Amino acid sequence: MTLKKIESFPAPAKLNLFLHVLGRRADGYHLLQSVFRLIDRQDTLHLRVTDDGQIRRLADVPGVPATQDLCVRAARLLQQHTHCRMGVDIRLEKILPMGGGLGGGSSDAATMLLALNRLWHLDLPRAELQVLALQLGADVPIFVFGRNAWAEGIGEQLQPMTLLPAWYVVLAPDVHVVTAQVFASEQLTRDTIPAKMAAFFKGYGHNDLEPVVYRQYPAVASALDWLKQFGDARMSGSGCCVFLECDNEVEANRIFALKPAQVSGFVAQGLNQHPLLDFAD
Repeated sequence: MTLKKIESFPAPAKLNLFLHVLGRRADGYHLLQSVFRLIDRQDTLHLRVTDDGQIRRLADVPGVPATQDLCVRAARLLQQHTHCRMGVDIRLEKILPMGGGLGGGSSDAATMLLALNRLWHLDLPRAELQVLALQLGADVPIFVFGRNAWAEGIGEQLQPMTLLPAWYVVLAPDVHVVTAQVFASEQLTRDTIPAKMAAFFKGYGHNDLEPVVYRQYPAVASALDWLKQFGDARMSGSGCCVFLECDNEVEANRIFALKPAQVSGFVAQGLNQHPLLDFAD
């Protein structure tokens, strides 16, 4: 087996600036509207291409068996789809919280698709990669899409959006919110009226999942209550992370410095595009 050099690739997080649940399809998936904002907090994938066709995970991810690992599944899906005979050794440097609503696992999977598309010299177009991405999860296509976006459908119908520069205070309570349980809750409202993309403005909308998580996870409720004293704080996705948009880095760092000591978090800058945007056309 010939070993190539290890190369590293970023997998940035996202925030849902709002998240409306419009209804539910017959197959159980929920119809959504949201704005996805990429931020500069990220996991990192360290990959080494091999010529033996094997997909190997070199380090365990706590609580995630290899068969459920989205990175491994993404590599295998791409390999099967293209009949590629190359393989890859995978080491994931994980800093984004699991169950945090930041799209960490989805972003990892998308970065795997984008990186291997280049490393394996597949040259698949972005649209084809997005179709593959949807097989891995509803949030994976946004990271392959590679731009801030207005999202509809189950989150896969994407239109690019230009968003103003912003910084975000993000708090990450030490709980793992199970997305499926939140969407299955009888307390979840599913009848928000659809809007047009042109209606979006800073502070628009709300997160329909937030009241459910607020009631079920006291740590999330506490973090959200604390952050709301500084402005229009919200939960991202299905939680547990909550965030506040700030106009500049100084303001974000000032607020973050005041946070309760027992709650972890970070300050992040909004991105205009995914760092690997040019890995697919």
